[in-house]
Amino acid sequence: MDVKKDIRFRVYLAFTGMCLFGVAIIIKAAMIQVKEGPALRALGQEMYTRTDSLPAERGNIYTEDGQLLCSSIPQFDVHVDFSVISKKLFDENVDSLSKCLASLFKDQTAEQYKEMLVQEYADSDRYFLLKKNLAYYDYQAVRSFPIFNKGKAYGGFIEDPKEKRINPYGMLAYRTIGLWRENAQSVGLESRYDSLLKGRPGIQVTQRATGNVWVPMDGSEVEAIDGKDIVTTLDVSIQDVAEHSLLSLLQQYECKYGTCVVMEVQTGKIRALVNLGRQDDGTYAEDLNYALMPTEPGSTFKVNTLLSLLNDKYITVDDNVNAEGGAIRFGNRVMKDSHLGLGVMPIWKAYAESSNAAMAKLAYTYYYKQPEKYVEHLKKLHLNVKTGIDLSGERSPRVKSPSDADWSATTLPWMATGYEVLITPLHTCMVYNAVANGGRMMKPYLVSAIREYGKDVKKIEPTVLEEHIGDASTIAQLKRCMHAVVEEGTARSIKSPYYSMAGKTGTAQVADKGISYTDGVYQGSFVGFFPFEQPKYTIAVVIRTRAHSSAYYGGTIAAPVFRMIADRIFASSKGSWDGPLDSLARNNKDKVQGAYATGWSYKVLMNSMGLGLTADVPEHAIAQVRTDSSHRVAMQAKQVYQGYVPDVTGMGLKDAVYLLESQGMQVQLNGKGKVASQSVPPGTRINKGQNITLQLS
Repeated sequence: MDVKKDIRFRVYLAFTGMCLFGVAIIIKAAMIQVKEGPALRALGQEMYTRTDSLPAERGNIYTEDGQLLCSSIPQFDVHVDFSVISKKLFDENVDSLSKCLASLFKDQTAEQYKEMLVQEYADSDRYFLLKKNLAYYDYQAVRSFPIFNKGKAYGGFIEDPKEKRINPYGMLAYRTIGLWRENAQSVGLESRYDSLLKGRPGIQVTQRATGNVWVPMDGSEVEAIDGKDIVTTLDVSIQDVAEHSLLSLLQQYECKYGTCVVMEVQTGKIRALVNLGRQDDGTYAEDLNYALMPTEPGSTFKVNTLLSLLNDKYITVDDNVNAEGGAIRFGNRVMKDSHLGLGVMPIWKAYAESSNAAMAKLAYTYYYKQPEKYVEHLKKLHLNVKTGIDLSGERSPRVKSPSDADWSATTLPWMATGYEVLITPLHTCMVYNAVANGGRMMKPYLVSAIREYGKDVKKIEPTVLEEHIGDASTIAQLKRCMHAVVEEGTARSIKSPYYSMAGKTGTAQVADKGISYTDGVYQGSFVGFFPFEQPKYTIAVVIRTRAHSSAYYGGTIAAPVFRMIADRIFASSKGSWDGPLDSLARNNKDKVQGAYATGWSYKVLMNSMGLGLTADVPEHAIAQVRTDSSHRVAMQAKQVYQGYVPDVTGMGLKDAVYLLESQGMQVQLNGKGKVASQSVPPGTRINKGQNITLQLS
């Protein structure tokens, strides 16, 4: 009996234990479900699903006439996952795949490709790099090849898309347009408008399938929003002319750097912005934006002093001033002219001859008891603040005030001549442009529109900073002085018989960035506008010389750049402007300029006319005959960029068709005569075999 009780007791204990153990399991499971469940489920989901980012296409940068300045092109790295390719599929197609690869890339034979593929297949390489940086058309071809046309799950084809930023015009306006690199610092417009250009990436949920292949889940995709395009105010032809003109002078005198700004008078649009710095190997490149770097401007600053005196009605430009031989003492310093000997003369003459002594004397005479009044004039011209141009990296100027610790008894006369003040070349251009514009000061800007899917979503209109920097009398007197600079003053060497101009030379000995005045480094400049009667463009040229250079005066190194740019703009715009410029063109007083045609066509033409001229460009090249400022006939090659649609408007049919077909385009024609328009805008990237229609008239 006791034994039976003991057995029953033991069974009871065992059953109770099992029940308690079961309850514990249930409790533990509940705890896992409640406390640890979400984390474990997330871990499981992560092992079998993932969220991929879908890149947005970066926006393009255009000119106002539709030329492409910067764009993105797709590139692809192609990998192969051999582990998912069946042996039957591989064995049956490896020969044809090898032949296709050898035929497309021409870098190995079909036998070499087969040997490589067989080896990688034997190794079951799951991420074999086949090719890097494939263009879109090559990528499309490769994915259609045998085996790879089975896709990622069965053919092992894995593409890694990337984006490459290109500039069809190479280094032209490189520092202004800017540079965009993934995971690196951007500059220029690429940096300033990055938030608009980059768009917004999308997302896509993918699920792990057999063979470790990730397959998109239906309905999980959120599409990327492509970046917007920006439309710049730059004019490619003016930019090109400005760059080559500046470069020619920099190379001639081996200067340290130079910058050039071309501004449209009435709007403030920047039509060209060039920055060229000398490199270690003696070449020049767009390395820094010198137009936005403050320096002591020198004599181009005298316009601000003269403007202050005229606005306060202290003088007229016909009043006399005594330069006292070109050397006047102020405190413990002597202000000297670059050429001594000037005496009593009208103020306009002193300005035209760039007399430091005369201008310093005028400023000191009228403002030494009230220097703050002079400084307020400078502030009204916005010289103490940034211009606000839509570029990153503009540095702050500095205009001293009488309350500053470094203001001295000689600060005022030295400021009057462009020393002890720091402003950028763009500031100087802005002031001269205001004079050209009848006193209205415009804000300089580089982007005129934001565009999305071919339509403008925002237009940037010209901004007036000051409606009047001076009354009509003041502006008229300033323009008269500037005109005298070119007619009989320090820039008379650039006077043109074809159109009128006005401006001011400047020469400053510089002491900045570790340079002292004794190092003999100078900054030569010229700022002016043309045509004088009805100004269209203001051009500022600033050049920094080498130490102890043989040439450093603004009239020698900067004014010729202005003249070269103005000549080319004038010649290319003949007949299109109202007023004196237009009448000159109608009266045939302008230079001769022929249409663009092949070098062969011009050679035949010149031989048939017995001109005795030779074509110094290849027969297959596109060229133009024109006369220069010395009435000499010259032939100039037209730059054609491979892979981009050229501008053939105005060309003869034969030459236009030749040029387009040489670029791989299919040409269709409407009408007869010369090319009046083309269906695909110039600067558009060419697709192989792309059609283009030419309208002839």
